[in-house]
Amino acid sequence: MRKEKKNRARLPTADEFLQYVPRRLDFEWYTEGDLVRIKVPKFTSNFGKSFCNFVKKENMFIANLDKIGSLIWKNCDGRNNVKQILDIITREFPDQKDIDQRLFLFLQQIKALHYIDY
Repeated sequence: MRKEKKNRARLPTADEFLQYVPRRLDFEWYTEGDLVRIKVPKFTSNFGKSFCNFVKKENMFIANLDKIGSLIWKNCDGRNNVKQILDIITREFPDQKDIDQRLFLFLQQIKALHYIDY
């Protein structure tokens, strides 16, 4: 019997990824100085929310971003593509090594956490 290959999504090329336009999803966030703080729910299910109420704990935590992450987050506004964001952070942090890799990794992480979409 022949095994069927799993239908895997093709990863984008670097040039394709640079054209993606990230946009923040509906999270409450604020700044303290240059740093962004994102209010993230611990649970989205009714059971999880009920559990937090039962133990008298807030169903939110604060995700604290560093300076580079904060600048990236602010520019994930649905108008700038990844290339434009890379240009912005390169200008702001000219001495930072591997800034492109850091941007790509950060975007992948916050996409996996469902903080942004493309």
